[in-house]
Amino acid sequence: MRNLLPFYAVLAAACYSATPDPVRPAPGLKGWILDTDHSSYILGINARGGLQHIYWGSRLTTADDFAASHFPDTLQYNPVDIGNEEYPAWGGSRYEETCLKATFNDGVRDVFLRYVSHQIQGPVLTVVLKDAKYDLFVTLTYRVYPQAGMVSRQATIENRTAQPVHIESAQSGVWNLPADNGYRLTSLVGTWGEEAQVIREPVQQGMRVMESRRGHTSHEANPWFAIDYHGQATEEQGQVWFGALGWSGNWRISVEQTHEHQVRVTGGYNTFDFDYLLKPGETLDTPPFYGGFTDHGFGEASRLLHRLERTELAPHGAQSRLRPVWYNSWQVYGTGVTEANQEELADKAAALGIELFLVDDGWFHLRKKTDAGLGDWFPDTDKFPNGLLPLAQHVNRLGMDFGLWIEPEMVNPNSDLYRAHPDWVLNFPGREPGQSRGQLTLNLARDDVKEYLYSALDKLVAENHIRLFKWDMNRRLADPGWPSVPTNEQRQLWVKYTQNLYQIIDRLRARHPQLEFESCAGGGGRADLGILQRVDQIWTSDNTDALDRLRIQEGFSFAYPPKVMMGRVPPSHSGRANTPLEYRFLVAMMGSLGISLNLSTITEEETILSRRLIEFYKSIRQTTQNGDLYRLASPREGPVTVNQFVAEDGRQAVVFALDGSQQFLRPYCPPARLRGLDANARYRIRPLHESKLQEKATIATGAYLAGHGLRSEERRVGKECRSRW
Repeated sequence: MRNLLPFYAVLAAACYSATPDPVRPAPGLKGWILDTDHSSYILGINARGGLQHIYWGSRLTTADDFAASHFPDTLQYNPVDIGNEEYPAWGGSRYEETCLKATFNDGVRDVFLRYVSHQIQGPVLTVVLKDAKYDLFVTLTYRVYPQAGMVSRQATIENRTAQPVHIESAQSGVWNLPADNGYRLTSLVGTWGEEAQVIREPVQQGMRVMESRRGHTSHEANPWFAIDYHGQATEEQGQVWFGALGWSGNWRISVEQTHEHQVRVTGGYNTFDFDYLLKPGETLDTPPFYGGFTDHGFGEASRLLHRLERTELAPHGAQSRLRPVWYNSWQVYGTGVTEANQEELADKAAALGIELFLVDDGWFHLRKKTDAGLGDWFPDTDKFPNGLLPLAQHVNRLGMDFGLWIEPEMVNPNSDLYRAHPDWVLNFPGREPGQSRGQLTLNLARDDVKEYLYSALDKLVAENHIRLFKWDMNRRLADPGWPSVPTNEQRQLWVKYTQNLYQIIDRLRARHPQLEFESCAGGGGRADLGILQRVDQIWTSDNTDALDRLRIQEGFSFAYPPKVMMGRVPPSHSGRANTPLEYRFLVAMMGSLGISLNLSTITEEETILSRRLIEFYKSIRQTTQNGDLYRLASPREGPVTVNQFVAEDGRQAVVFALDGSQQFLRPYCPPARLRGLDANARYRIRPLHESKLQEKATIATGAYLAGHGLRSEERRVGKECRSRW
């Protein structure tokens, strides 16, 4: 590892000039230009009043580029083969994926949308469309994020007819890429304990679907995509179109190449088991769909997306505090927590320099094992005879914030809540709902369930000085019946469940401005740009093995910033027992650092090392959490992982180089040629381990560090330590 500080020069942070008019009319096109500092997006009205996509790519700066003659095909309307539509609705001869499918009360099952009006307000463009016959309106909202180089789009479907309309597909929008062959798709797939694995595949004629039908974002796929031109992009070079969907329930993204070589990316609500009855006067908002373009490879795509997430989407935006070093009790006591053993752990945690102490599962009513108590969100009097407040006060006196694990969406049959409200769980009449982990799922689409959970959690926060909730969800939705509403409305559950989840968190944050949240769903099962607008951190994976984490964390970083990526230093029994403590620390430091060591059994030597590494982490976290990430060497492509972080103001850079070989051999470690530095500035080099660096100079220019790079010692890396620098 290396800490780089300026010696003679102060490096300026990357400067992005604000676009005076991020949205402006394009009269020659009868359309609009959406400009970011990195790209342009153009749409217009065709000859029949339909809304068409015109351009998405590198920023166009010359007004002449926007003449209609530059886009001779896109503004024509062909009733036989309709292409490049901004928001295609199913009807007529549309055979590709559409954004809207509806059935009207008279049995008509197609929609023809025409332009009605538009409005520009700063970085926001709204365009109103209407069906050619019925009063079904769609308002498209585009928001430009100039410095982040991205655009978001969202649709609001409104029924102004006198009869209900069945909405059978409601997508947020379609991103059209330039027609061509040879595109390559990058996506994130996996399973529990193996989240966010990067896969790449050619885009071919036909459709590739990424989705979740599980009621949350899922471990198996993530609503993020990147497509590069001719499959030639690298981390720092090449054209990349990328995007992500902001929804934490059932979602769907389809990547489609038509027979005319048009590549289209459509995203929104999953059409699986979807039927939303839109009554007269009602509206349905689709999730926001974010998209961006860069000429500078996958690394720049990630950095732009990270900037959007940190500064625009995070609950407090750019003012969000640095994530504290935190401690979690689960891997020490499981559900066997008590006031006494938690106070003992808190004393030891504070002595290490930990800043937030979190009591995990086991603190609430009836919770002796994992088969009881879920739903009863008040302290177990056997374990906490005076409630949680004495422990919270003890933690606060030690200078730490107090956090608490909860799993509000689940209920155990052995609970006071279930005995009082068995009808509150997801179920089909006459069928026994299936249990998983001894749990049933509350129907959060019900407003009475929502109000119960909000009140219970509000009371916990108000009475116990809680700074952070670790919100867990350890099973997927199943048996999605809702017997208390008409059959033709039950499938709205998939949407209303997630909407009510959002409402609870939003209301709690509004009432308790200092309250923070961690999103957890058996690990990384709820990670997306919708939940990121409401939580401060994400539990990346239940798999805390340091070597496995290298690949999980790399994949996660393609879509989400290191600041929200929670790492944890596990006990030696968690994962490979021979992974050195320092190595476990270094892997966790590449996100936001958490600790779950058994502080009652670690040695004095391990205590001293832990204290030193926590102190070191605090000296670099401003850079690792809020800086730009450069993935210099991938664990997917070799035995060595190298990640570089550059501070926003350019004053510090931090480099991690880690041997990921499981055989403890002597892998070749190529030089780490650094990125994002001022070529003329001079940097002071401070290695964590002097013996692991070939360069002995303490000063180097940015040009040297980019051209020559940093080299580790070529020596066998023994079991005692696998950290390279």
